[in-house]
Amino acid sequence: MNIDRHSWISYAATSVAAAFVSLAALAAPAAAQEKVTVFAAASMKNALDNANKAWATQGGGQVTVSYAASSALARQIENGAPADIFISADLDWMKYLSDKKLVRQETRFNWLGNRIVLVAAKDAAKPVDIRPGLDLAGLLKGGRLAMGEPNAVPAGKYGRASLEKLGLWSSVEKSVASAESVRAALAFVSRGEAPYGIVYQTDAAADPGVAIVGTFPADTHPSIIYPIAILSESKSKDAPAYLDYLKSAKAAPFFEKEGFTVLE
Repeated sequence: MNIDRHSWISYAATSVAAAFVSLAALAAPAAAQEKVTVFAAASMKNALDNANKAWATQGGGQVTVSYAASSALARQIENGAPADIFISADLDWMKYLSDKKLVRQETRFNWLGNRIVLVAAKDAAKPVDIRPGLDLAGLLKGGRLAMGEPNAVPAGKYGRASLEKLGLWSSVEKSVASAESVRAALAFVSRGEAPYGIVYQTDAAADPGVAIVGTFPADTHPSIIYPIAILSESKSKDAPAYLDYLKSAKAAPFFEKEGFTVLE
């Protein structure tokens, strides 16, 4: 085939343009499936993982979740960690970010409820009546009481508040094994490193190695509320749709199955 210089240049330019079009076509699906990054309280893991699988199956795209104590996540967000949605295990850490203008106020929503319970290793579990006068220190028999860090981790804060209201905190304060998250506290008990632990009801249900031996009265601690919100620095266009999905009746069973209460 004879091609003069002008025709060859036109042919080459057309070929390069076609290549770019092809590459753009290949990239288009990835752009359509924009990732949503979620920072969520550790106690959310089982329920949220299952909800996210359903979201992906329905064509909702990729969700990446970082699980940790709400306190640690809030500080990471404050320090510029990129995230789209924050799910806290208490109102305090959501307010902490809100006061710093790091939350889109119009998206903030009190989403789920939970309960705190006393757990023991399943093979050693016996019912405990959690009330004023309980000899919790005696039950420990020199061992440790595992719980989230009482001054920062929400589950630990709830646990301490309840023990103080019941008049039990001073007797066990020095026996507390503080954990970086409620799941870490659960692991202490599951591995036999602590005879008892204070965790959320939902965490206890997620670990076959432990059993609930008692439930802390709801009137001995602040209401356990999980707020959710889109963060001010979110760049994901899919974040609002994902948030609506989590709040919908379609997603509710994933959380109720794990023991959460879906708030109105």
